[in-house]
Amino acid sequence: MQALRITICVLTVIMTLLTLLPVSRNQRWWVRVWDFPRLQMASLCLFFLLTELAIMPFGDAITTTVIILTVACMAYQSWWILPYTRLYRKQVKKTVPNGHSRIKIMNSNVLMTNRKPEKLLAQIRQYQPDILVLLETDQWWEDQMAELDADYPHSLRCPLENLYGMHVYSRLPMQAAKIQYLVADDIPSMHFRAELPSGEQVILHCLHPMPPSPTEADESTSRDGELVAVGHTAAKARYPTIVTGDLNDVAWSRTTRLFMKISGLLDPRRGRGMYNTFHASYPFLRWPLDHVFHSRDFTLIDLKRLDFMGSDHFPILVELALTPSQGIDQESLEIDNEDIEEAEEKLSGAGVKSSDVHKADKLNQPVYGR
Repeated sequence: MQALRITICVLTVIMTLLTLLPVSRNQRWWVRVWDFPRLQMASLCLFFLLTELAIMPFGDAITTTVIILTVACMAYQSWWILPYTRLYRKQVKKTVPNGHSRIKIMNSNVLMTNRKPEKLLAQIRQYQPDILVLLETDQWWEDQMAELDADYPHSLRCPLENLYGMHVYSRLPMQAAKIQYLVADDIPSMHFRAELPSGEQVILHCLHPMPPSPTEADESTSRDGELVAVGHTAAKARYPTIVTGDLNDVAWSRTTRLFMKISGLLDPRRGRGMYNTFHASYPFLRWPLDHVFHSRDFTLIDLKRLDFMGSDHFPILVELALTPSQGIDQESLEIDNEDIEEAEEKLSGAGVKSSDVHKADKLNQPVYGR
């Protein structure tokens, strides 16, 4: 029993250190990675607490300290994920389509080595998105998607063999479209304006930045800088705006919160659930990496995490109504001077400027891609 008590005390101290680690602004991967498993860590804290109450002697100073640390860690981790539970107020209003213009977006990281496109194609046929964003696509995946050309006459295509290929297929006409490489020569982003059947226009930014990890980026610098730069651009856009993609960051991270503050964009998941999209094969190790953020011009018709289709990510489907009069009182996250300073630091660290991001709201620009 004594050995078990010592073990739970050591594990509680380790949990406390891991909880405190992401509080710093250190951008090394081994720091930022602890932004991700907050749900898992909160669950472990609950397990630790129940174990401590069962085996630790009451009235002991060590017991009291360990229990306080465990409760504090559990509360802190829960605070971050609370907005992505149904206990929290919804940020985006739900609407019933009533003649409003609408746009349906499907976002899917296909896993480049996945060689089973049939399930994805079946989902596309079933849900009929207006805009389809595919990530980790190489030339093989482009060839498999050839049957989409009849229904999706507009596209941007950037097949790559490095896990950062990207394809956007659209039923809607694309204007002022451009493929950019904002923070690395081999990591594309796509920016364009889509014209709805009503003639109204919507700006989309499609992103897939590199994650901080031991096998990819040592730091989160480039990812964070790209998100901030696009966030600044979204905040100044003259048209309703959507940012989507696999951002390789969880919805509750400090960086994603900063992006939302800088951009003023909303997250339809807040108050509805996490909609964890990665990792599709490990139920206990899942978090929301695939995102659709939008301006207050939109309200929500539908939000779904789609079924497994062979990738390590689940696709996500969002249908939005363009209802500026209904959405005007939807509240974005508040920004302060500290946020502005942090955003500038991230831009400087990544060597990117907000002015580098393609402005798809400029008129009479040529269309790039195919």
